[in-house]
Amino acid sequence: MSNNEPAPHLHLLSSFESGWNGLNLIYELEPADEMPEIDLEHHFIIIAQNNFRASFMFDGSWQHIDYASGDIAIVPATQPFPRTLVDREVPLIELFLEPAMLDRAAFDSVNPDRIELVPQLHIRDPLIQHMGLALKEELATGGADSRFYAESMATALSVHLLRRYCSFPKQIKSCTGGLSNYQLRQVFEYIDAHLNEDLSLQKLSAAVQLSPHYFATLFKRSTGFTPHQYAMKCRIDRAKQLLQQRDLTLVEICYQVGFQNQSHFTRVFRQYVKTTPKAYRDAF
Repeated sequence: MSNNEPAPHLHLLSSFESGWNGLNLIYELEPADEMPEIDLEHHFIIIAQNNFRASFMFDGSWQHIDYASGDIAIVPATQPFPRTLVDREVPLIELFLEPAMLDRAAFDSVNPDRIELVPQLHIRDPLIQHMGLALKEELATGGADSRFYAESMATALSVHLLRRYCSFPKQIKSCTGGLSNYQLRQVFEYIDAHLNEDLSLQKLSAAVQLSPHYFATLFKRSTGFTPHQYAMKCRIDRAKQLLQQRDLTLVEICYQVGFQNQSHFTRVFRQYVKTTPKAYRDAF
């Protein structure tokens, strides 16, 4: 490998092959090496998983920052990621948020043209750290089944960035009340009719003609569940019914209730029912 050729980056996990919308994740081993300046075209969030030193080139001079596990950097899509030197191999969670997600969340509250995500090279933010770890775990265990979860998290992350790290955070309004009984019935009927399909926050919010951010907030106020949690509960309830009927195999039930991965189905079923699908069926 020549001196000008960057060291290879080992991607331990990547959502780019899992069909995520609006938000993607890479979990990688960042090598001890120098990286050139790059335009990413996404809002870029780095969550350190170990200690390291990064040196950034700004205006012809190096700026050195010591990161500890859990420290975070945020680089807006409007700015290039600077030339960087990393002093040691380090695991990183990297989140790539499409600017349209932030614009969509801002549209509910302010003129998105006036919103600007402010760079943050070294912060502590337990909520973003938790989101990154949760997304990493969901990708590792759910694969393609993690799309709905990732979309819901992208909306929550966008609202958090607007409130904490944008140029006009105080203009973000809060929602009051909840969904009407008619709207709730529409959403419940939509979920029930499409349990075996790829549910998304965008589709559910469109059913009641609300933006994803406002829909998710009002839905939780009305039900106590996030849309993703409620959809998972419905899928597991349907699976329990099918398991009792004994007409279908476990694999067929997995697909009929919207899971594309049987191990993910088993994990979620155990989380809700405290036993495996096979053990649940055998008990009848």
